[in-house]
Amino acid sequence: MSTAVSTAPTRKIRWNIVGLYLGIVTMAFFCLAPFYWMLVSSLKDPRAIFDNALIPAQPTLMNYEAVFGAQNTFMLALRNSLIIAGSVTVVALVFGVFASYAIARLEFRGKTLVLGLFLATSMFPGVAILTPLFQLFADLGWIDTFRAMIIPDISFSLPLGVWILTSFFRAMPWELEQAALVDGCTPVQAFRRIILPLAVPGVFTTAILVFISAWNEFMIANSMSQTPASQPVTVAIAQFSGISQFDTPYGTQMAAGVIVTVPLIILVLIFQRRIISGLTAGGVK
Repeated sequence: MSTAVSTAPTRKIRWNIVGLYLGIVTMAFFCLAPFYWMLVSSLKDPRAIFDNALIPAQPTLMNYEAVFGAQNTFMLALRNSLIIAGSVTVVALVFGVFASYAIARLEFRGKTLVLGLFLATSMFPGVAILTPLFQLFADLGWIDTFRAMIIPDISFSLPLGVWILTSFFRAMPWELEQAALVDGCTPVQAFRRIILPLAVPGVFTTAILVFISAWNEFMIANSMSQTPASQPVTVAIAQFSGISQFDTPYGTQMAAGVIVTVPLIILVLIFQRRIISGLTAGGVK
């Protein structure tokens, strides 16, 4: 009797584990299937792009050759995206670290309201401010410059960074900072020598998420960039032409999408431990 009772919970645990793994496999398939289809389509001849084959019958690299052979504009677009995303990441981190530290550490009236405003800013639809931004930047002579894309991206990326870093700073043991003050450190020295090194996982996670967000931005960049000199890679891909004059550019767009996505995937896989530790910070005190 006792043996039957003891095996019932064991079977339940086994079924729970099986269900967990099935859920993980389903989510992985759901996330990776579009990328796999993009990779397969990039290896197909333009005439076979709609054959729905899961594996190309005759794989070819002509789409990749066409991407890099279009007067080298794709490499220029990659450089522009790197400049824009890198600038947005650096500025958002500098302001985000100080803002989130102040919100987490200091007690002041309206702190909850400030966090709510950050959240409201991140939820505000970008299309609603696109026309006023274009008019403002046109008056300033900023159209077709990096500034017209970096500044709006910062306004959308900074709230994300503040929310992540605020939860991370709140989870820190403030006794370490107090001990540093007792040992003779000034508040600035305690922040620089004690708090900031401990915040590296959260800062690193925020940097990657902000960089990916700025790297993938399209709507504002498509409106503000007019020539290849300032166009990021998202706009350049949208303006691709086919391998020949009468081709639909699906193949070259898929190939460019693979080229742009693979470095981000490798970056996340390499630093996944830091990302997870930064995202889970503050979950348990």
